[in-house]
Amino acid sequence: MSPVNISLADLIARLDEELPDAGELARISEAQLRAHTLSALGDQLVDHYVGKARQAGASWSEIGEAIGVSKQAAQQRHAPAPFERFTDLNRHGIVLAQEAARTHKHDLIGTEHLLLGLLGEPRGLAYEVLMARTESEQRVRDAIEEAMPPAGAKALRGHIAFGPDSKKAIEQALRASAELGHDWVGTEHLLLGLIRGEESPAARILRDLGFTSDELHETVRTEVTERLAARDE
Repeated sequence: MSPVNISLADLIARLDEELPDAGELARISEAQLRAHTLSALGDQLVDHYVGKARQAGASWSEIGEAIGVSKQAAQQRHAPAPFERFTDLNRHGIVLAQEAARTHKHDLIGTEHLLLGLLGEPRGLAYEVLMARTESEQRVRDAIEEAMPPAGAKALRGHIAFGPDSKKAIEQALRASAELGHDWVGTEHLLLGLIRGEESPAARILRDLGFTSDELHETVRTEVTERLAARDE
């Protein structure tokens, strides 16, 4: 039995269907981008279950044996990171942000890429908050595209680092979660982190769309409180 319900034929068929007029070289580039995304999601899948195993009391030696690497390698690769408390939706948004930077041939992940990542995850609360105010995903995308720096000469392979503003936004997301008394960091917290970036591209975009930091904080607090109450009923 296949370990996942997807095959190479499925991936090829989907790429061909989505890019019917693209040449073979363009399809190679797109295939490479999708390969990076699949790899990143695979790493997150392993991280998820490593975290579960650690919570259940498994040692790093046992986890290393399950993965097929040494204790030291397992610990270095899967030890808690800044994204440990990020929800799966928020982690997916980070993957999408990296791919947005790669698609635009940028050598750093900027706050504008992080905002695009949130917009690419419609199941997240951040997306709902953005749509409630703007009523148009395309309006937000257009605003982000206008703020994008010029494309680079060549798309980077492998990992793309976070820019200084993005690092600050992630730190602010962690802080916003703590201030609200939450034990997770969701897309809504990253949205708060982005608008707190003062002069970062994403903060300017959000302000131009009509958001303020204080109002957004209150909106997130209210929405989360109502959802938790509804869940407990």
